[in-house]
Amino acid sequence: MTAMSQIPVLPPHERRILRLDEVEAKSGFKRAHIYNLMKKRQFPQALRLGVRAVGWDSVEIDQWIAERLNNRT
Repeated sequence: MTAMSQIPVLPPHERRILRLDEVEAKSGFKRAHIYNLMKKRQFPQALRLGVRAVGWDSVEIDQWIAERLNNRT
């Protein structure tokens, strides 16, 4: 086995919960716009983490971004 075959081509997709500041940074949108898109079902829905805490599935956010990039003209 060579050294190159031991190094993965792409790192495994790490699934985690993103908080609002990370979602804003990844999407480029602010809180109000994210929530408006969620209301219209045009953005991944937040997951309830606690009484006053929500987060988003990182895989869903990454997929949403990839779809936008693939659909651009």
